[in-house]
Formats: sequence, C-alpha cells, structure tokens
Amino acid sequence: MVADDTADPALCAAELLAQAEHDPLASALLLTPSVSVAKGVVRESEAQLEGLERRDIAGQSLEGRGAVIKVDDLSQALDFVNSYAPEHLTLLMADAEGFAAGVRHTGCIFLGGGEAFGDYVAGPSHVLPTGGSARFSSPLGVESFLKVTSVVALNSNIMEATAAAADELARAEGLTAHAAAIQRMLRRKGPR
Repeated sequence: MVADDTADPALCAAELLAQAEHDPLASALLLTPSVSVAKGVVRESEAQLEGLERRDIAGQSLEGRGAVIKVDDLSQALDFVNSYAPEHLTLLMADAEGFAAGVRHTGCIFLGGGEAFGDYVAGPSHVLPTGGSARFSSPLGVESFLKVTSVVALNSNIMEATAAAADELARAEGLTAHAAAIQRMLRRKGPR
C-alpha cells in the first residue's frame, strides 16, 4: 500500500490487517512519506488487531513480514513498488490515478482502497501473480483460457531479409537441417 498525507490511518491499518490475516507469511507493507500517517497506522494497527478473530495469524504476519516504511517522497515509493512487484497495490492518496500511471509491475491496483472487495466482488480475478512474478506475469483472466494459433506466411522479401540471421542461429545451435531448409526455401521456384 502507498499512502500520502491525506490518507486516513485507520483505513490504512484496516487494509493492512485485511492482508495480514490471510496467512502468517503474508506481506502487509505500507509506504508513506508522511511521518504522522506512519505513526497513526502503527497505532491503529495495534488497536484494531485486538478485535480480530484471526489476530494471532495477522499478528504473526505483521511481526514477521509486515512493515510501515517511511519514504522520502512518492517517487521513491513508486521505485520500490516497481522493484517489489506486489501481488496487489492499494493507493490511498490524493492523486491515486496519477501514481497508478507510473506503476509497471503489480497484479491489481486498488484506487482509494477496497482490496477486500477485490477478494470477493469487485470483478477482476483475484488469482494474482505472487512473489514478484508481476514483473512478467498477469492476473488470471479470460484470455488465460483462450487457445491461440499463430499463422505465418513469409514472402520472398522477408525470407531474403531474415535468412542470414536464421541460418546463423540454426548453425549456432548445431541444427544444420534447419540451416539447409532455410537455404532451400531461398532457392525455391514458383510462388511464395
């Protein structure tokens, strides 16, 4: 989660605890440039934790893998987010949409909070890339179940332009039949 000085510490704490109660190994992190928000979130987290049925699990998560991190500014928070590639990201800030535009690596972004809604009713799949895999993977979606077939039709100009590279790669792999097929395609007579 990233929050600026406009964020409500009680809401930030509630969002963190919602993540922490999943599992003792869950990572509930808050990045903020605001000292007052950071202190308020720590205070609120401790108070709200006491009323939770899964306080033992949430407490273990916060103790072992949770953090409230004071950053210099939102730019530093953005750098961290893109490096960490979180499963999902909650933005509690005045310009959440502007910040979100710079996020390159996360499975889902919640503008203004509501990640718990995302677990149940918000609409997108909640099968998200974990463990930093958001750097190269997307959430599960309809497109994950589509079968796609590639169709390739190379004309003579494309073959002539790419043959040398294809031949070199084939030979580098020791696949001389590939190289021979490439050369034969270049010499082929008739329509291409």
